[in-house]
Amino acid sequence: MSWWWAGAIGAAKKKLDDSSEPLLASSYQSVALVVGATGITGSSLVDILPLSDTPGGPWKVYALSRRPLPSQPHSVEHVQCDLSDPDETQSKLSPLSDITHVFYSAWSAHPTEAENVAANSRMLRNVLSVVVASAPNLAHVCLQTGRKHYVGSFEQLGAVEPHEPPFVEDLPRLSCPNFYYDQEDALLEEVGRAGGRVSWSVHRPTTIFGSSVASRMNLVQSLCAYAAICAKEGSTLRFPGSRACWEGFSDASDADMIAEQQIWAAVEPYARNEAFNCSNGDVFKWKQLWRALAEQFGVEWAGYEGEGGRFRLEEAMAGKGPVWEEIVREKELVRTELGEVGHWWFVDAVFGLEFEHLDSMNKSKEHGFLGFRNTPLSFVSWIDRMKASKIVP
Repeated sequence: MSWWWAGAIGAAKKKLDDSSEPLLASSYQSVALVVGATGITGSSLVDILPLSDTPGGPWKVYALSRRPLPSQPHSVEHVQCDLSDPDETQSKLSPLSDITHVFYSAWSAHPTEAENVAANSRMLRNVLSVVVASAPNLAHVCLQTGRKHYVGSFEQLGAVEPHEPPFVEDLPRLSCPNFYYDQEDALLEEVGRAGGRVSWSVHRPTTIFGSSVASRMNLVQSLCAYAAICAKEGSTLRFPGSRACWEGFSDASDADMIAEQQIWAAVEPYARNEAFNCSNGDVFKWKQLWRALAEQFGVEWAGYEGEGGRFRLEEAMAGKGPVWEEIVREKELVRTELGEVGHWWFVDAVFGLEFEHLDSMNKSKEHGFLGFRNTPLSFVSWIDRMKASKIVP
């Protein structure tokens, strides 16, 4: 049975039920640098790479992040580094001469897209300029971008005509600033300095279902916090978004499946030097998941209530910090501030869409990656994991 197929079938209970330990090896076939290791995809990569059945392994893992890791497996070496500082990046990464693969999913948020372009392309260049020069066995670089490649940045949503879905990888770039475009250019330029010995892949997920307190765009975690506050206050879990989002088809990307696709691309020759969409491979409606969310937290719910009933969650959750503090204390959760777990601006952006955003997974399947997720099961399984980790009640 192929590795990605086993992962797709066992996704819902894999982390909760798997009691096996990562493989301890005296020598490694591959050495990964996971950049953005505390993020929503980086966390999955750090979990999956050290497992004994991961392709290309056994893997040695360097987990790079600006913040400390919430927990550090004994099979992972943490590298704490501010990638915006080229001197610090040079000093921290140049000694890691055994790196064979880079998995880059870090990003830095700024008020304007022009600032995002400058900061995020510079961070990627800071990493690759060091690793390409200092790691003679570097073989592949995975870069994670996303669906804004097809619809424009958050700054331009509604102001720029997006491509018509379903989105395919060879669609031309939109004529507006987008740091994903500049990152792809930086990737090709920096990898090109290796003279052909290093391949690359670009991965474009949609809204990611996963778990990370460090993430600035964690939809499932934010919805859990919203539902928990509704349960605490005895209020109805109201849907804040558009009719199109409530009744139309949506798709999502399970964080573990994104990690699996990146690992597949890192070791599969047929996947080299290609860009791939990365969604679960099915579609769903938020009206279906909303009921599941309410059931998970034992609250009454209400769906789309017409244009007059729409509201911004960012406004509705203003001043709810003390309520979250009380929930954390009563339920003995991991100590967090509400702003760390609830990313209301992002929920408003996702639920405010006025037309369906769907991609095609044909190219990925044609190149040999057949991994998938059942999105309703993925949604509930990530809620279960966050509850088990005491992030949400």
